[in-house]
Amino acid sequence: MADFIQYCIAFSELDEAAINALLQNVTTKSFDKGTYLLKEGDVCKHLYFINEGLVKSSFYKGDKEFIMRFFPENILFSLFDSYFPQTPSRCMITALENTTATLINYHAMETLCQQHHCIETFFRKLVAVASAKMMKRISEMLEENATERYNLFLQENSAIIQRINLGDLAKYLGIAQQSLSRIRATR
Repeated sequence: MADFIQYCIAFSELDEAAINALLQNVTTKSFDKGTYLLKEGDVCKHLYFINEGLVKSSFYKGDKEFIMRFFPENILFSLFDSYFPQTPSRCMITALENTTATLINYHAMETLCQQHHCIETFFRKLVAVASAKMMKRISEMLEENATERYNLFLQENSAIIQRINLGDLAKYLGIAQQSLSRIRATR
């Protein structure tokens, strides 16, 4: 739990009353490897902070899976396209390892933002960073070739690369697993 609060404080200073209010409105859940934190078609009702483990956000088009992001420890995230309008998600969040997450309910976060300006500031900064990261991800997929995307992923995710299977990494990069094997062989 201390890591969660430290993560929040890194975005915006929180006063003691806000910290206490946050701690009163979180729950911690454990998810076994392979289970869903969120299923496709469900409404994303939480912010998720990964205390331990690794998850992915993905969706299917036909029988093909597309992986949007990986979220390791010490990351707070949500599927904002479902979270903000409180509508069914096209994506899912799946535990790639046994995972423990701290969850903040949508309605609780709305109330906390209304009651504590510092929490509202923290949340606004969190959403701004998430938006910038998604724009960067879209730009990479449109502008970079597969080798450049792989090298960039290695550069930015060296701490988790050994924890991601090659099939999932290929899906994240938008290439076939055989293409990923060729790229890795030339390094």
